[in-house]
Amino acid sequence: MRPSRRAVLTTATAAAVSATSTASAAQRGRQPRTGFERLADTGYALLDSQKVGIVTNPTGITRDARHIVDVMHPDPRVDLTAVFGPEHGFRGTAQAGGSEGRYDDPATGLPVYDTYLKSGRALADVFTASGVDTVVFDIQDVGARFYTYIWTLYDCMEAAQLAGKRFVVLDRPNPVTGRAASGPVLHREFATFVGRQPISQAHGMTVAELARLFNGEFLTEPVPLETVPTSGWKRSEFYDASGLPWVPPSPNMPTPQTALVYAGTCLFEGTNLSEGRGTTRPFELLGAEGIDGRWAAAANELGLPGVRFREAYFAPTFSKFQGKTIGGVQLHVHDPEAFDAVRTGIALLVTAKKVWSAFAWRPDNWIDKLTGSTRVRTMIDAGAGTDEVVADWQRELAAFRRTRRTYLLYR
Repeated sequence: MRPSRRAVLTTATAAAVSATSTASAAQRGRQPRTGFERLADTGYALLDSQKVGIVTNPTGITRDARHIVDVMHPDPRVDLTAVFGPEHGFRGTAQAGGSEGRYDDPATGLPVYDTYLKSGRALADVFTASGVDTVVFDIQDVGARFYTYIWTLYDCMEAAQLAGKRFVVLDRPNPVTGRAASGPVLHREFATFVGRQPISQAHGMTVAELARLFNGEFLTEPVPLETVPTSGWKRSEFYDASGLPWVPPSPNMPTPQTALVYAGTCLFEGTNLSEGRGTTRPFELLGAEGIDGRWAAAANELGLPGVRFREAYFAPTFSKFQGKTIGGVQLHVHDPEAFDAVRTGIALLVTAKKVWSAFAWRPDNWIDKLTGSTRVRTMIDAGAGTDEVVADWQRELAAFRRTRRTYLLYR
């Protein structure tokens, strides 16, 4: 069943509303309002006469920290009939690489369907079985290509098209800003769930902007897509400007500061060093057995903008080096605007390889999946420095930036 004509808030209309709201918010000193807040303000007009299913997780919250499913379910103005859980699950009970499966939510009684590792026709069949007319997406992203929720978005858009469903994206701010795209662009032959399509390692976009990009550039057939932008958000703003509470989007993303470094230091998942999982500072602490203060010294000598490195020792409670005291570095970002997460990640790989003789890539060359090609790995192995590695991807990055510009919603 299609919504009434008055109920349809198109992407163009939403963008115009966003621009007006941005100006008025600046005049009144108001904080940004998320896509969900703006949808609720309309009485859910966009979802009028629709059976609605929502793809979300614990980050789908209101400003007063209520989950949007718990808000929508009892509201007679919206017919919420299903929930779709991604990696880690709808209520967030699963660790990395896990999900909650199919169950009925104890709080609402709603059926919860598992989307994790499903795509194409298999996921389309899930949407069909749920009986919904419209699939809504509302998950907080962190701005990195290998953070899997944006590929859940992609897979759900593709599946919704196959199942003949509408698709609505409720936007939230990019917590590390949307100032620029940076890092290498994925090569299609390296496509996995940590990168389905050729976008840059730090994409500098919101999920609504990415949805527009996916629809316009990558889906074989576009899905009927509508987006509700965040009002009053500027591309230059970090998460603290939103006034929203931070909910970890996954167990190892505890703070916005984690998100700030993640697009660079997640590359250590592709090495035999710990990326800090099993500590209170994942992706800010990096290390291994046998590393000492020489690594922090070598990294600090580079004078990387916005960040300093502290010699650090820690004992992960799980993952690599579980229960062992290891040495390494802790990143301290003192100037977020100057900090470049991807360049910093490359610099740390280069210096780790120089100061620690036991440095090795993961045997499955996972680093190639994370960076999107063999080039980062092979160049570092050949002795290339940070500047040389970063320079290698600039032409492809410039092309992606030109494509990306078409789909941006915010200034």
